[in-house]
Amino acid sequence: MNIQEIMSILPHRYPMLLVDRVLELEPGKRVVTLKNITSNEPQFTGHYPGMPILPGVFILEVMAQSTGIAYMSALEEEGGVPLFAGVDRARFRRQVVPGDQLIVEVNIIKARGKVVKVHSEAKVDGELAAEAELLFALG
Repeated sequence: MNIQEIMSILPHRYPMLLVDRVLELEPGKRVVTLKNITSNEPQFTGHYPGMPILPGVFILEVMAQSTGIAYMSALEEEGGVPLFAGVDRARFRRQVVPGDQLIVEVNIIKARGKVVKVHSEAKVDGELAAEAELLFALG
């Protein structure tokens, strides 16, 4: 799935659209996405000058947007926006810096009505960078 297809599912736009490509998709079950980390992204001007590190909240947001793609692509009716409802068991294992490619895998654990819970992992070069369980509600 390319960026135009992603934008047809997610309401996010620059500078907050963080998913660059969908590599694998099983609607309603699983998704694998890619985020290229480049030095010209606006967050690096302040985090940290001279030593750019992708903020952990941005990694969580890539996970959240990836979840939105997996969840929204399985819905039969259009409408609503998946809203972040909770974060559990979040752990950051390594720094993510410009030049890295962040590969995010999201597996839907539970989906009931308008609520979905997922387990997500973010990796760089096969090495775990972050993981979390996330909760969403369709708003």
